Amino acid sequence: MRGADIRQLGMFSYVSVDERVPADHPIRKLRVLVDTILKELDEVLAARYAVGGRTSIPPERLLRASLLQVVYSVRSERPLMEQLNYNLLFRWFVGLNLDDVVWDHSTFSFNRDRLFDAEIAQRFFASTVLLARLNELVSDEHFSVDGSLLEAWASHRSFRPKDGSDDGDGSDFRDQRRGNDTHASATDPDARLARKGNGQQAHLAYLANALMENRHGLLVGVDVRHASGTGERDGALALVDAHLSPGATLGADKGYDVREFVEQLTQRGIKAHIVRNTSHGRRSAADARTARSKGYAVSLKVRKRIEQSFGWAKTVGDLRKLPLIGMAKVNAWVHWNFAAYNLIRLGGIGEWWNPSPT
Repeated sequence: MRGADIRQLGMFSYVSVDERVPADHPIRKLRVLVDTILKELDEVLAARYAVGGRTSIPPERLLRASLLQVVYSVRSERPLMEQLNYNLLFRWFVGLNLDDVVWDHSTFSFNRDRLFDAEIAQRFFASTVLLARLNELVSDEHFSVDGSLLEAWASHRSFRPKDGSDDGDGSDFRDQRRGNDTHASATDPDARLARKGNGQQAHLAYLANALMENRHGLLVGVDVRHASGTGERDGALALVDAHLSPGATLGADKGYDVREFVEQLTQRGIKAHIVRNTSHGRRSAADARTARSKGYAVSLKVRKRIEQSFGWAKTVGDLRKLPLIGMAKVNAWVHWNFAAYNLIRLGGIGEWWNPSPT
């Protein structure tokens, strides 16, 4: 018999939000990881708020919602709030009940901007690394490094002469020699004109460098700086100094096959497992004897995993085109995206994150 199409007039629900989320849904594992980190950051979050005054949005909910924005590819705060209004999965993850009123997108943005900065993002990212170390999921011996340009939220029209000689709207820049020494973006002064390689289009960008441990492909360090010709190698050395000990190996692509960089690694006691660049009769700076070892071959094979982190951050995450301007905010957002990437990888490694049954 055909069922009747009854109008949806029910006013009450006797099923909690938690019961509506499947017990085996991956987001439950992610929630456990996130809540573990937020508990460790409780003192840092508490220091951002006054003892008295009007009650604000709980910082834990702000950060959980911001994490959903990255993991589920929500491109701005407005659609994120729309999702929170009707998506029970999002409501459960953030911590909202069925009847809780969802914030206005401008209110959410204001509260998050007041809370969220580079310190919070870096501490959150570092907590994902610490969580992996406590569970013996991070190697201290073998690493890989890579860098990538991140397109800034600024157009070519905003790239104007620093001396103010351009009185137009910036739309006609044909046959002009433009460079970072003489020009700067009026929209985002911290962005730099850069290109990925010869023959490719230049655009205003930042440079993000990442350091990956080779055992499980987790990121252990992130460096964000102005885009420049030596930025990748400079960022790599900064990450080496912060995270590596003498005797460790460092894998990298042929863009790092530069004598000065290899010598810097040797001085630090780091074994350079760099792809040898011998194109056009070029002499590689990487040691030929090291290149014949089995460990070198393994490093080069595993090294490709680090490209997955940038691929994820630019497709699933929110780094294809940066939604923020200024070095401080960009630095925070890059760390936040890579923290989300680490959490996704941690959730797929094993069952150790599941809480004990009660």
